[in-house]
Amino acid sequence: MANVEGSDNMRMYGALVRHLRTRQKISLERLAAHCGYSKSLVAAIETGIRMPSMYFIRKAAEILGEDALLMELAEHLSRDTYPHWFLDYLDLERRARAIHSYQAHVLPGLLQTEETARAVLSAYRPVIDDKDIEERVAGRMARQTIFDRKPTPVLSFVLELITITRPIGGPEVHRAQLERLLFDAQRRNVEIQIMPPDRETHSALDGPFTLIETYDNRRLAYVEGQHGSRLIEDPLTVSDMDARYGIIRAQAFSPEESLRLIEQVAKEL
Repeated sequence: MANVEGSDNMRMYGALVRHLRTRQKISLERLAAHCGYSKSLVAAIETGIRMPSMYFIRKAAEILGEDALLMELAEHLSRDTYPHWFLDYLDLERRARAIHSYQAHVLPGLLQTEETARAVLSAYRPVIDDKDIEERVAGRMARQTIFDRKPTPVLSFVLELITITRPIGGPEVHRAQLERLLFDAQRRNVEIQIMPPDRETHSALDGPFTLIETYDNRRLAYVEGQHGSRLIEDPLTVSDMDARYGIIRAQAFSPEESLRLIEQVAKEL
């Protein structure tokens, strides 16, 4: 968990955890034991000076109840760890009824384990300092509350094979990452498809992209590159990208075939 300057969102989340804990007469020791953290770390979260991990957020919701309220507030925590230009995307992601993503090199942040995210960020050049890495890891994990959100959004991913075979972080981190993928792939609202490595060409060779549909019927695309990222709102461009995504889904292995492939890669580790 990241040790960062407390934000309003962190203080609000911590205050709610403390309120629910004391209202239910749950001791700090019991909450810490349930979440697998020290008393001092939990106390720092409750006072808003420590960013909670996704694991803590979920474990705290288990014992404290009020899952919907805690998870909704936790969604706002990710805003505290990202630059301004990314905040528009985060707002759309939080309000999404559907997200469809194609990734060519690494798994998308929504599917990464904490250890994978840390390894990916540690490989950045120029080097990111440890404090910033931990802040970004915590923010990435906080975004994953989308999996538990109500109403449940539809999430689909088309991934190149290298995203599940490259052992980012080493064998143990890679194994845990594949186990996480297998878990997510079996959620009813999630589909993961792997692009066959022997396919000579497909419709998204010009790079990764994400499509977002919101409950107010906005349809946008997000494209990220090494020297900048942008949201695309032009209806014709988004429509073209939506058609492209439909084509690559048809070109990829089915979700069932992809699940078996991930299982095979995991067994070979």
